[in-house]
Amino acid sequence: MKNVLKIVVVASLVFVSGVSFGQKFGHINLEELVALMPEMKKATDDFNKEVAGMEEQYAVFQSEYQTKMTDFVNKRDSLTQLVRDSKEEEIRTLQQRIVAYQETAPQLLQQKQVELMEPIYEKAQKAVQDVGKEKGLIYIFNVNDQLGGTVLFRSSESVDVLPLAKQKLGL
Repeated sequence: MKNVLKIVVVASLVFVSGVSFGQKFGHINLEELVALMPEMKKATDDFNKEVAGMEEQYAVFQSEYQTKMTDFVNKRDSLTQLVRDSKEEEIRTLQQRIVAYQETAPQLLQQKQVELMEPIYEKAQKAVQDVGKEKGLIYIFNVNDQLGGTVLFRSSESVDVLPLAKQKLGL
């Protein structure tokens, strides 16, 4: 609660000092801008392909495991001890691979998502920065309500940067 109070006080001081000196502020919903960018569709499609590929690989592992288990259970009594031990070890190794895959797949997907999204956000942020410089703004706040809405008050004096950033990006 103290942190929220500090943020409100600092924001109020910045706002008051900015208004008193005629400085301008801007606001944008960065997520809305990013969602409009054509690169976002390609990144989403690429990410979905990556997810589908990983799901397909997992299904292959599961199918292979199921086949080996069924085969082992059906033939277990007719196998020699040496062959039985070998098959059990093969099944354990496959189980370990499946577990390792389940543990690493989310991390790999997260890395892929960052790899795909980072250039898009950089491009959007550069457009916002360029608009801010061109319009002489001292701050541009992200007013995305889904991210917690860090702005508690927005004056009609605040410049909505979204249309300007869209124009800058040719959207």
